Amino acid sequence: MQVFDVAIIGAGHAGAQAASLLRQRGFAGTLGILGDEPELPYERPPLSKDYLAGEKPFERLLLRAEDFWRNHDIELLRGTRIDRVDVQARRLYAGSGECFGYGNLIWAAGGSPRPLTCPGHELAGIHYVRTRQDVDRLRAELDHTRQVVVIGGGYIGLETAAVLQQLGRSVTLLEVQNRVLARVAGESLSRFYEAEHRARGVDVRLSTRVDRIIGEAGRVIGVALADGTLLPAEMVVVGIGIEPSVAPLAEAGLTQAAGGVLVDEYCRSSAANIFAIGDCAAHRNCHSALDGPIRLESVQNANDQARVVADSLTGKPQPYTALPWFWSDQYDLKLQTVGLSAGHDQTVMRGDPANRSFSLVYLRQGRVLAVDSVNLARDFVQAKALVQAGATVDVEALADASTSLRAALKPA
Repeated sequence: MQVFDVAIIGAGHAGAQAASLLRQRGFAGTLGILGDEPELPYERPPLSKDYLAGEKPFERLLLRAEDFWRNHDIELLRGTRIDRVDVQARRLYAGSGECFGYGNLIWAAGGSPRPLTCPGHELAGIHYVRTRQDVDRLRAELDHTRQVVVIGGGYIGLETAAVLQQLGRSVTLLEVQNRVLARVAGESLSRFYEAEHRARGVDVRLSTRVDRIIGEAGRVIGVALADGTLLPAEMVVVGIGIEPSVAPLAEAGLTQAAGGVLVDEYCRSSAANIFAIGDCAAHRNCHSALDGPIRLESVQNANDQARVVADSLTGKPQPYTALPWFWSDQYDLKLQTVGLSAGHDQTVMRGDPANRSFSLVYLRQGRVLAVDSVNLARDFVQAKALVQAGATVDVEALADASTSLRAALKPA
């Protein structure tokens, strides 16, 4: 049985960053990353953008060159999926029958795409966008695909729809709620992106439920909606969220919240010597206006929580206080978000969406909670300090796009 002083489950951003930082901070113990994919650790965000479009080869997605892991004495166990954790014995059991021991465990397993459950969900031609293999399978079918239905109006669905439209496919996007990006953005931003996609030829349908997927000879040929509409489709791409990969820890009795493993400000779970970070970690975020734990599915969160654990395991614990930020590239639009807008009571528009360069500022009781910037990097950069401080601003000055965000700050 192989035993690691620190075992990391998951070879995505969180797991790879945790291992790298541990070595940078002088950790000299044995260190292993156990990931269920056959690849070296790589970036996921480009999968629905540059990689799907064929503009960036996979080698450019790698987080580190292969010799980095070897030179830093970090063992990569690829294609290894952990199905069971024995908390008392500190043992990890893989589906292959292998067993591993650990001194400390960092759970960074991320999540898997939430699957369709309607009739026809098992048909060939239905795709998800989470791994390199997912996108390679999708791309392999594009040459004989003209009509695509994308289910889900979040970031993945919109980014995928944009790429497929630019590749010359006829794309229909379905969203069950009454606007796209409903979970993460204000209505003004949702309506802007709906209009942009429609202007490019994407058929955006809101408040739309899928009844079943229609197939012929085992392959998708259409999507039947709850209202009786039948949409022809040679391919269906599903982007309806992820399910955190935490079942082994839940079965081991670790406390759960918000669909993930509950952790404290040091990313410690309810079990001794087990940390959780990234998409699967539920935490109380000091920048959230909501009560209760949340999960953040972002590269920023993965990297910053990895830093918290690396600091703890090298004797210099620092609580997680990082400011959340996100981004999305669609067509020639770069959306940059800082902060968490949930719980806001006022929204201020800066600039004119018709110019395709503007910001939305989200306030709660006069304080800045979050800022969405579209093609306006200056606002995004300046917003970080305002959100970090929970600054009070002059709303009239804030709405004047010719005034910098800093200038809208009220004197203390």
